[in-house]
Amino acid sequence: MDIFLTEDHRKLFKRVLALGKAMPKGDHESDSYAVDLVRWLAKNNLLAPLIGKGRISSRALCVTRHALAYHSSLADSMFAMQGLGSYPIALAGNAKQKKILNEVVAGKRVAAFALTEPDAGSDIVSMQTTAKRDKKFYIVNGRKTFISNAGIADHYILFAKTSPELGKKGVSAFILEANTPGLKIERQEVVSPHPIGELVMKNCRIPAENLLGSEGGGLRIALATLEVFRPTVGAAALGFAERALDETLSYTNTRKQFGQRLNEFQGTQFRLADMAAQLAAAKSLVYTAAHQIDTQGEEITLASSIGKMYATEAAQTIIDSAVQLHGGRGVLKDSITERLYRDIRSLRIYEGTTEIQKLVIARELIKKQNA
Repeated sequence: MDIFLTEDHRKLFKRVLALGKAMPKGDHESDSYAVDLVRWLAKNNLLAPLIGKGRISSRALCVTRHALAYHSSLADSMFAMQGLGSYPIALAGNAKQKKILNEVVAGKRVAAFALTEPDAGSDIVSMQTTAKRDKKFYIVNGRKTFISNAGIADHYILFAKTSPELGKKGVSAFILEANTPGLKIERQEVVSPHPIGELVMKNCRIPAENLLGSEGGGLRIALATLEVFRPTVGAAALGFAERALDETLSYTNTRKQFGQRLNEFQGTQFRLADMAAQLAAAKSLVYTAAHQIDTQGEEITLASSIGKMYATEAAQTIIDSAVQLHGGRGVLKDSITERLYRDIRSLRIYEGTTEIQKLVIARELIKKQNA
């Protein structure tokens, strides 16, 4: 991956990887621990790249997520959510709204991104949440689901329809403060524990000044944000996969069966070779996409979707191999391999499922063919 990185990026990767060894320990199912990790990220100046001056650096985000995910899925998740919950403000916010970003980077404010609904996942335009203007407020009604940081966030970037009759041109974005009357949080439990839940809004009154950009500009903000962060999901997958490979190399070098180390069996060697090749290919694709985002800015959809799709699918396969080679130890609850097995699964779903990425890739290929 080094050929796609500057010296500064390489130094950042090594620094985050080293910092991860001294990461504070805690219960991954504890809200307070999740907040502690945000504070730790801020203390070590790891949140600054999320709102860098000018265009955000995709490679900086990718190397940070890659290194954080190697150590902790929760630390990676908290980093990513600080980005998703702040980049829309950096992208479309006014001067007053952008003051929030200083609090996010300082770890004084926990951010979240509220787009998905019970009946609107990949099909964003079918969202049912509405925001109707009433003088100095927007009255919001609806429900968002699978929202990371639900219950611990200080604000949510909320997407709702201000003009339902306009379809995709009727979606707007708002800064929803967590203490807004009419907002209720219902927590959810998922296979890889972290703060997540549903936002239920009933006559929720959001000040009109919390509108991001202009009415009808919400879908553009959402897609622009996801476009930048999509390769970073692949980068998190790299961290999981690389940890799985390292753990497996160590284990198979010491574990003996039938009088020899596991890594002396040809079958083990073949599987290790496959894991290494898949990881190398995934790194190349993820950092190709990040490099294109940073240096080209346009025409990056194809590379971004390929990187996200391949890296997450490859990581699932690599981690499955790690569990298999660890045998019974691979499925012991709270072992590294068992944790990685749970952690990787959601990456193939959020920010565009593998199936959606395939549709996007095919669409881009056809568009280029017919250009």
